[in-house]
Order: sequence, then structure tokens, then C-alpha cells
Amino acid sequence: MRLLVANANTTEAITQLCADSARAAAAAGTEIVPATPRFGPEVISTRAENIVAGHALLELLAEHAGQVDAVLLAVSHDTALEAARQLMPCPVVAMTEAACFMACLLGGRFGLVTFGGVETYRERIAAHGLADRLASLVSVNATPQESVRDPEGVARKVAGGIAKAVSEGADAVILSGAALAGMAPKLQAEAPVPLLDGIACGVKLCEALVTLGLPKPRTGSYAAPAGRVTSGLSPALAAMLKA
Repeated sequence: MRLLVANANTTEAITQLCADSARAAAAAGTEIVPATPRFGPEVISTRAENIVAGHALLELLAEHAGQVDAVLLAVSHDTALEAARQLMPCPVVAMTEAACFMACLLGGRFGLVTFGGVETYRERIAAHGLADRLASLVSVNATPQESVRDPEGVARKVAGGIAKAVSEGADAVILSGAALAGMAPKLQAEAPVPLLDGIACGVKLCEALVTLGLPKPRTGSYAAPAGRVTSGLSPALAAMLKA
């Protein structure tokens, strides 16, 4: 199968981190196709940037429609997830979504460690219906750019965040952030609970959905759009909305 690992920001180094983590998790026969949008924020850290990134991400996905078997959204805000799931003809999984549901299979409540503000993650977890399973949200004093430049220094800060989440009742901890892709295995030996990498979790869920071969809904709010008239969009995205 061909799995599109779609970043939602324009930092190519983060795309490559996610691609490396995806390849490490992928089964034999799964081809990882990494992709970066042509415009948008360098790193998403505000609500406004997330909306802009959603447009860029949908254009990116439209360019790959029909050429991949599944899509993994390599963005911890699960940017444009519902729209992407409606638009694409194949399964679409988001990295934080995947890690949250996987965490629920490992314990009663989970924690999430990330960069920057945590309120948008709280809202996203609630949207997934998992607010009651959330034990802890921890922000570490680092940035995605630092994670690329100084992974060892950021790993030490993340380890402190993991300890805080565990102290607040987490039975498993999600390392949430595309720039944290691949860090969970490096910290697992010192952690007292399972650590989840959203990219790895997303890869395995995508593979499962492709194997199940379930059809896309033909009715309801997730049915593919048709007959929509737009202006100023990329040709590929406009065509998918009109089809």
C-alpha cells in the first residue's frame, strides 16, 4: 500500500522526521510518501495559522487523490481532519487522534505532552469524545524548531513532562507534535508507562483500515462533496469539490 504522510506546515525537516518515524513503524510492503504543502505557516502555533494550514493541506491532499491508499495527517492539531476525511476517497487518520485512541487501549486515562499552549489539544480531545479519559496535559518549554536543532536537549525537557503527566494519573503518555516524531522509543526505557508516537500509531491504523477494505460513506456528512462551485482554489481541489 502507498501511505501519504502529509505535513500541514512548511518545515521540510519536520516532514522528514515524520517520514522516518512512519517508515520505522510501517509493515513490509507499505510505501511511505511524505509531502509538504506549498504555502502556509512554518510551524502551526495559533488558531489562525491552523485555518491557513487547513487550506494548504487540502490542496496537498487533492494533488494525491487516487494515487495513495491512505492518508496520515502529520500534524498534532489534527488539522482539517473532518474535511480531509470527507474529501479523500481513501481512509484518513490524524496523528493525535490515532495516539489518543491507542492510549485508551492501554489504560484508563492518558496524558499528552506537547509544545506551547494546550487548550486546543483539550478541545481536540473533547471533539474525539475522550475528555473523560484525559488525565493530564503538559506543555514543555521548547519549540518544534528546537526539537530539530537540539533533539537531546528537548528530549530531557520532554522526559520531565512525561513524569508530570504520570504524577497526575496518566496510564499512558502521548508525545504530541510532529517535531516529536520518533522520540517516544528513545525515552521509553526510562518511562514507567507506555509512550505513544502519533505517527507510529497512525501508520498502524491506516494499514488496518486499508486491510479491512471498508467503503467510504455514500450518504451523510462524510459523503464526498459534489457540485460545489468555487473560485481561486487550486485546480485539483476545485475539481474534487465539483466532482
